[in-house]
Amino acid sequence: MELQTQIHDIQKRIQDSAAKAGRNPSDVFLLAVTKTKTVDQIQKAYDAGLKDFGENRVQEALEKMPLLPWDARWHLIGQLQTNKINKTLGRFVLIHSIDSVELAQRVSNRQVEHTQDVLLEVNTSGEASKSGVDPASALAAAKAISQMPHLKLKGLMTVGPLTDDRQKQREAFKKLKELFDKMKSERWGGDSFSVLSMGMSGDFEMAIEEGSTLVRVGSAIFGARV
Repeated sequence: MELQTQIHDIQKRIQDSAAKAGRNPSDVFLLAVTKTKTVDQIQKAYDAGLKDFGENRVQEALEKMPLLPWDARWHLIGQLQTNKINKTLGRFVLIHSIDSVELAQRVSNRQVEHTQDVLLEVNTSGEASKSGVDPASALAAAKAISQMPHLKLKGLMTVGPLTDDRQKQREAFKKLKELFDKMKSERWGGDSFSVLSMGMSGDFEMAIEEGSTLVRVGSAIFGARV
């Protein structure tokens, strides 16, 4: 199936999932995950109308950026190592993977000329293999991050549990939505606190039903990762 057809198929599935949940499809944003994908593949996705691309590794993203259109918007969705913070300055429109208050503070401290938009990553599945703050400490972490001078807390992110148990997947998304609503009501991120990043190729439809505003889709667009 051609890439443009794949993208249209994903967009249709997003629309259908939003409609099923009684939501406006325009409230759900599609982020194309381009880790390990070639510049040519990303260019084709750009030509098909996508402008936002998510990378797991800082170095891989930096190598691709100058080879693609200037107005492509890059997101860092993978774990951010502290020795790579300087390389992110001014390069990513959104860092999805702030997984601790300590990391947030280090990013804020390095930001001199920019204010970096970030998401707080929450480990809603409780899996030891996953990064993110514990849900029980997420409220305090969000409050702390929202007060840091060079960061703007835009919302929350989670990675669904690695399981075939659909109920466990749904519970993880519900948990993040509850935290998101709580934080939004307390306005810790201000009016810009609006991003709920959850759902990937295998579970984005369920995530949309549970309130996701941003889905991170890679293999369903580009094919299996190599």
